[in-house]
Amino acid sequence: MPSVAQLVVAHRLPSHTGVPIQRSSSQWTTRSSQLRPPLRKLQSDYDERRLACTGRPQGLRNGADRRDAAALRSFARRRKRLRGAVTSPTMNKSSAQKDESPSELIDARIKELGDWRGKTLSTVRGLIKQADPEVVEEWKWRKASNPGVPVWYHQGPICTGETYKSVVKLTFFKGASLNDASGLFNSSLEGKTRRAIDFHEDDEIDENAFTILIRAAVSLNESSSR
Repeated sequence: MPSVAQLVVAHRLPSHTGVPIQRSSSQWTTRSSQLRPPLRKLQSDYDERRLACTGRPQGLRNGADRRDAAALRSFARRRKRLRGAVTSPTMNKSSAQKDESPSELIDARIKELGDWRGKTLSTVRGLIKQADPEVVEEWKWRKASNPGVPVWYHQGPICTGETYKSVVKLTFFKGASLNDASGLFNSSLEGKTRRAIDFHEDDEIDENAFTILIRAAVSLNESSSR
């Protein structure tokens, strides 16, 4: 049986398989049909090798596993890259998100929520844009475990728009420096810099007080940037 290192070399992938797929449906179908057979062979050889390692006597297995560990990891990375290359572009959500503007991503998030959280996020978003017509919408901190968070800017960050199971949270980056005469802040009150507003289901939004708070945050950013 070939070693893990030999299998890795035997299944080295062409460099172009690592390039993000941006092709028509017919091109993808052709490329997919070309890549699926080597992927099946790669999977078969990988499984066979792991089974052989598991079946060794204990003492031999420990030593062999240490020698093979790096090669097995490399083998798995190549398998993952090849597997990604045969994934339909229409199923690649992260790639699609990269082509969308921040405003479109916020629209999609509101639609995806489809409940009181989406309505609340839509309402506060409208109030922010009404209070500051020049506000800039961004989409930040996207990663595998988190689709990202909307953030509103005007000469610096104003606040985020986070959504959780039972709360919509707006975190103001400089909230501790703002005059919150209406007492909207009800979370992160111990922080030295930030303050947050947690909106729960059925909470009424004091639109006038919220608008004043947004404008105060904008004014603070403008004064800080002079």
